[in-house]
Amino acid sequence: MARVNTYLNFPRQTEEAFLFYRTVFGGDFVNGIQRLSDVPAMEGTPPLADADKNLVMHVAIKTIGDHLLMGTDAPESMGFKINMGNNVYINLEPDTRSETQHLFQLLSDGGKIEMELQDMFWGDYFGSCTDKFGVQWMFNCIEKK
Repeated sequence: MARVNTYLNFPRQTEEAFLFYRTVFGGDFVNGIQRLSDVPAMEGTPPLADADKNLVMHVAIKTIGDHLLMGTDAPESMGFKINMGNNVYINLEPDTRSETQHLFQLLSDGGKIEMELQDMFWGDYFGSCTDKFGVQWMFNCIEKK
């Protein structure tokens, strides 16, 4: 079922923030906490610094209804510059790849594509962009080819 979630980026505080959010909303993290060390090495990418290996690659917790609050660490050592305001994405999870492609095309038109839609190592179809108004969007579709 299609849904919309909120995705937060932190410089190095994601685990601390989500431990706090867990006290607020209760429950467990959806599928635990995935670490940057869990990401397979990608060709042309420098090796992960030891100081970054335990950082959070992805974490999610249910808030109210079907809404998920999701997060990741985005440290400067990996080229990120987090400022309040650029640390929030609206994460769309359309039901189909065609709907994902359609929405991605419309929202990225006149904006900036950060990551083209592609099959990812976690098994989903993913991409991200910033629209022409500066709003950041992520797309994650579970439909397989």
